Amino acid sequence: MVSTDRLLAFAAMSLLLVLIPGPSVLFVLGRALAHGRRTALESVLGNTVGSYVLVVAVSLGLGSLVAGSAAVFLALKLGGAAYLVFLGVKALRHRGDLTMERNVPGTAAHGGLRTLWEGFVVGVTNPKTMVFFAAVLPQFVDRSAGRVPLQLLILGMVFSLTALVFDSLWALTASAARTWFARSPRRLAAIGGTGGLAMIGLGVTVAVTGRTD
Repeated sequence: MVSTDRLLAFAAMSLLLVLIPGPSVLFVLGRALAHGRRTALESVLGNTVGSYVLVVAVSLGLGSLVAGSAAVFLALKLGGAAYLVFLGVKALRHRGDLTMERNVPGTAAHGGLRTLWEGFVVGVTNPKTMVFFAAVLPQFVDRSAGRVPLQLLILGMVFSLTALVFDSLWALTASAARTWFARSPRRLAAIGGTGGLAMIGLGVTVAVTGRTD
């Protein structure tokens, strides 16, 4: 099992990385501004689950494949970027239809599952997260203690839970600001468009940055 000192050290590093706004935070902010609190929190949950799938992949040895293959990295990067742009364009197209969230019978489950799926896709297609897990997680593993895959899963859970808490705080903060805009349909449409543009910008940024080898 992971020793206490290694676990605390990794938890501190995870907190530091999570507190620095990155693609996940920008994605959540865009969802909160475009669609509101519920969608943002569901996106956070889906994104967290997708990221943890990357932890599982690393524990099974797939992380080194992504870290060592430019082709695989590029495919994942472009796939994730394209999906972010798609979500942003969809938010822009429907910005005039935004209203404050209501409980509509028969629609909550479908919308919730779809939102979770969208967040999951963004999380699981984040190659930078995969490379981070592949490069950083093994440094905190005590190989002499054995059960290395289990240690990786535990460390990855620490990071995922930390990200879940703080990304949720970002979502709540952004959705609270959106409530003020919702008092006017025009202002709400404007903030929805801003959220869509943020996701498109994030997708473009992901596509054009990172390794090119």
